[in-house]
Amino acid sequence: MPTSPNILALGGAHIDRRGQVSGTYVPAASNPGMMREDVGGVVFNALRSVVKRGVSASLISVRGGDAAADTVASAIDNAGITDLSVVFLDRTTPSYTALIDPEGELIVGLADMALYDLAFPKQIRRSKVREAIAAADAILCDANLPTAALERLMALADGRPVFAIAVSPAKVVRLTPLLDQLSLLFMNSREAAALVDAEPSGELLVRRLRQAGLNAGVVTSGSAPVLGFDDSGIFEIDPPAPRKVADVTGAGDALTGATVAALLRGLPLRAALREGLAAAMLAIESPQAVPSFTNANFGQALALVPEAREVA
Repeated sequence: MPTSPNILALGGAHIDRRGQVSGTYVPAASNPGMMREDVGGVVFNALRSVVKRGVSASLISVRGGDAAADTVASAIDNAGITDLSVVFLDRTTPSYTALIDPEGELIVGLADMALYDLAFPKQIRRSKVREAIAAADAILCDANLPTAALERLMALADGRPVFAIAVSPAKVVRLTPLLDQLSLLFMNSREAAALVDAEPSGELLVRRLRQAGLNAGVVTSGSAPVLGFDDSGIFEIDPPAPRKVADVTGAGDALTGATVAALLRGLPLRAALREGLAAAMLAIESPQAVPSFTNANFGQALALVPEAREVA
């Protein structure tokens, strides 16, 4: 990998709305709270962390011809990411709305993302997309792309590392035919269970994922140990306890981005995932959609992340 790698990301970049209940959550009732709106999307959020950790990045996504599209475009530019996205003037920009309890845990999420399914299979065949892939050192994608688009992307990757993000239990199965071609898949325990159609954990889960074709993966499970595996074995890392909890919804994306950036700098997965966990902690502690990663606060967070331990 070059000393100054560049990565091309394909996937979600859209409006994120997060409403947090201010008192005890009462199902099927009106709950007082606060709503805020930011630009998010799994692959875009991860790419923000990639850039903050010193890797050059480009993004291919799709959006509509509305005011939300202008907001998304500005956020991509402000993040220092080269925007190669396509605009459909007669469509609505995708969005994701999350309701969060007072502790910052997700109650429910609503994904309005039909444009991704409609547009990505055709966009992936454009000559400009082929040129962008050829110019990249690595690829980052998410399962917002339908299987047909993912298959075409893997064919065009031509041996470049491809890192993937599961997105959700419903969408991760889109990656099933391609697991053996991925360099690394980031998922949570529910998404991993959807891939293997069961709910094992630890070594048994890794065995099932390997049987499904996956050679390397990272499985998060809230505050529980993060499980990682590659050709060198299976390991766990305990996430450091955040000093405060503002919002947990962006933690997984921050973990993914910082881990990928470290891998592109040449670190092995065990060391790279420690950097990912440091980024996740900073994301949980930050009330902002984009946490600040300075050399000082990142180094302090990294010092709190324990070393990996092997899983027998």
